[in-house]
Amino acid sequence: MITAYHRPKSLNEALALLTQPNTVPLGGGTLLSQPTTAPVSVVDLQALGMDALRVHGSDLQIGATCTLQSLLESNHCPAPLKTALKLEAPINIRNSATIAGTLVASDGRSPFVTMLMAMDAKVEHRSLTKDASKPPVVLGLGEFLLTLPTGLVTSVTLPLNVKSAFEYVSKTPSDKPIVCAALTQWNSGRTRLTLGGYGKRPLLAMDGTEPDGLETAARNAYHEASDEWASAEYRTDVSATLARRCLEGLK
Repeated sequence: MITAYHRPKSLNEALALLTQPNTVPLGGGTLLSQPTTAPVSVVDLQALGMDALRVHGSDLQIGATCTLQSLLESNHCPAPLKTALKLEAPINIRNSATIAGTLVASDGRSPFVTMLMAMDAKVEHRSLTKDASKPPVVLGLGEFLLTLPTGLVTSVTLPLNVKSAFEYVSKTPSDKPIVCAALTQWNSGRTRLTLGGYGKRPLLAMDGTEPDGLETAARNAYHEASDEWASAEYRTDVSATLARRCLEGLK
């Protein structure tokens, strides 16, 4: 139950408000719309200008309150990431759900986060403090999801000068994948494979200097990945096939 509403006009004001007990950020509101009896104060981030998409050199910087649909519609959004975004949520949710909120609430079934992890996206966040002069902290997305540090996400940055691919298998076109594979390759030959569709967070199966052993890496990553949706045996076979298709379809 929302008991207090704040709409700060600056990031400094927002950070100070968020240091108060039982106070949470409000982006798209998709999480806070879920019924709860616990009292909570919200800090609306809409007036902070954190919804922009900007290209800096060979990187795309995505503001924390940018919606999934805005990213999907951007000319700078890579095609494989667009595919993952369409699977993440229906359009009515994409129109309100923010990048930061989706990251924080995600689990291993998120195709969007699986793709971002393959691209080695970086997350910038600020510590919750009344002293807003402290510089932001930048973490790799994998480390961010593992630790979920206390703070306010301000942006996510991903590389544009890479080749990437995304493949998936789901029960129906409207379901999230049972297995999905995302692959990114840099000009140096660095190859990064992540797998989604299972667990608390997507799995990093490979981050090497070349794609040799890609299918084996996929199989090894999912050898214990059984749940109510699929067996580990099924996932190991499918993930290897999807990893191969990704390598063949890099663009």
